[in-house]
Amino acid sequence: MIETRPKSPVSEPLEQGLYIVATPIGNLGDITLRAVDILQRCDLVACEDTRVTGKLLSHLGISAKMRRYDDHSSDGQRAELIEAVRAGAVALVSDAGTPLISDPGARLVRDAREAGVVVTTLPGACAAIAGLTLAGLPNDRFLFGGFLPVKEKARGEVLRELGVTKATLIFYETGPRLVKSLNAIAGELAGRQIAVARELTKLHEECRSGIAEELIEHYTEHPPKGEIVLLIGPAPEDVAVGDPDILLREALEEMSPSKAAAQVAKATGQDRKALYARAVELKTA
Repeated sequence: MIETRPKSPVSEPLEQGLYIVATPIGNLGDITLRAVDILQRCDLVACEDTRVTGKLLSHLGISAKMRRYDDHSSDGQRAELIEAVRAGAVALVSDAGTPLISDPGARLVRDAREAGVVVTTLPGACAAIAGLTLAGLPNDRFLFGGFLPVKEKARGEVLRELGVTKATLIFYETGPRLVKSLNAIAGELAGRQIAVARELTKLHEECRSGIAEELIEHYTEHPPKGEIVLLIGPAPEDVAVGDPDILLREALEEMSPSKAAAQVAKATGQDRKALYARAVELKTA
């Protein structure tokens, strides 16, 4: 049932608690009316960067007390925020989008709940969901993987681990690292349909689709800037969890082809000799 209570006047104080407020990811027009109301009436805005949030508040004509809260904030700073929440209304925002989605805030929310404080969420813009709506990939099941690791080995491990999932994979990536990630996808998840969504909600919004090699060629010639939503189509039906190639690759990182084949044969019931031959191929590839 839709709540139809009239909007409270700005002068009416907010109920004490922590308010998780989504902010625009690009187009400032995407701020919700409810978010504006909370930001106008809260006692304090906890934010990643007071300069970034200050620009948004200025655009909205709001003058609010701000306090920095990010991944580097200490336990003591978090405790101080909890005390502020006990005493009044605190809005938690990130630099852009929905707080806690690859942004700080989870520990603050956890501590607030443990302290018996009311936590309220105000949904709004989220880059991962915006990218999914543009990609044209299956969206009945999807898995958000945050940012892909910077190091090549760790990036490959994540792609192998999640690549067997029968769901569209969603990652955040940066412009300078995009081609490296596409190369990793080409090696680990060859043939998958991929979408690169960038400049979301902005004037030059773009969503380019294709297989990894096509996208590598384009973005090598046209290096992208800014933050990117990188989407990978689901694993094909013939790739099952426990796929021997994936298990062999993982095992070969720590053991010889012989031992890797023995381990995977035990796990899958497949022929050890055939697995050994495949392990040698993978090792020397």
